[in-house]
Amino acid sequence: MSDNRPALGVGMVGYAFMGRVHSQAWRSVGAFFDLPVVPVMAVLSGRSKDRTAAAAANLGWAAVENDWKDLISRDDVDIVDICTPGDSHAEIAIAALDAGKHVLCEKPLANTVDEAEAMVAAAERAAQRGVRSMVAFNYRRVPAIALARRFVADGRLGELRHVRAQYLQDWIVDPEFPLVWRLQKDKAGSGALGDIGSHIVDTAQFVTGQKLTGVSALTETFISDRPLADQSAGLAAGAADDAESTGTVTVDDAAVFIGRLSGGALASFEATRFATGRKNAMRIEVNGSHGSLYFDFESMNELWFHDHTLPAEEAGFRRILVTEAGHPYAGAWWPPGHGLGYEHTFSHEVKDFLEAIGTGTDPVPSFADGLAVQRVLAAVEASAANESRWTPIS
Repeated sequence: MSDNRPALGVGMVGYAFMGRVHSQAWRSVGAFFDLPVVPVMAVLSGRSKDRTAAAAANLGWAAVENDWKDLISRDDVDIVDICTPGDSHAEIAIAALDAGKHVLCEKPLANTVDEAEAMVAAAERAAQRGVRSMVAFNYRRVPAIALARRFVADGRLGELRHVRAQYLQDWIVDPEFPLVWRLQKDKAGSGALGDIGSHIVDTAQFVTGQKLTGVSALTETFISDRPLADQSAGLAAGAADDAESTGTVTVDDAAVFIGRLSGGALASFEATRFATGRKNAMRIEVNGSHGSLYFDFESMNELWFHDHTLPAEEAGFRRILVTEAGHPYAGAWWPPGHGLGYEHTFSHEVKDFLEAIGTGTDPVPSFADGLAVQRVLAAVEASAANESRWTPIS
């Protein structure tokens, strides 16, 4: 690729878990993909001056701002990458888009449907000026998931009849795990439903090419009170446990729901942080008239496929190792058989976003796609609050 490619300065807001993995993506993407533009890691923003400076030095950012508004106003920032809790997504994204900055925003898009709708409106206004936006559903960029989508689009599964999607984790099973922001509705919007349930909703809709039209749901909070985050260390060391040392969990720990897709298929979903022994089991199975496929992120380089058009004596699920050069994304990395990891999905995400900006096309998933997922989450919460009543999705 020619060295006269335009350089685009990236400003990232947030430096914790998502900030670290996004930083890895911005650092690595140009080394493996031929891009129409060159990303420059210009500015990192965070509220703590010392912690932000330390993170910038460690992650490779050239400068620091302690107010995201100052980051947006900088002339050396062309792209704003939002890696903050959901309660700030709408304000930051709308301000950045209105300022003419391209925006990559972590999922779920917002904490409410109203916020997501405002973000879509801002994205539509910005798109008229050539400003692009994308929501960061990284699991779409797992090569095996992208291959599954190709199989469905090519008709290999025939008429889709049943979809099963799960996201199983166990990271808050311990009742002494502290009351972090992800367990507070005012910051996170919802619990397992929004954090990991949003992934399986988007993945199911992406792989099938269909939208959910209605749901019936149950949610549960298994542990209602937890140690406050800044006091959990003291409690572990034997500090007194009184009413002021704990706080109330205001989100769900697990959500299960059934639904129907726009093509008529049945769908079932399960998102939980209380599946003991499961670390990051994001799974999807799609059953159709001509075949089925199955994926589990804990074996992320494998896709299992059953061709039901074969004679019964030959039929059965077969394992596809998704590392060949012809598989989605995989050819840019290592020789066949040398598997990819979690961090690569974010490099793929950034690559697709930069290509869309460079070629003047609309990236996917769009903010409108993020809104579609937000509407499903809202319908699940409404159904669960109303005795699991069937709740249509607009």
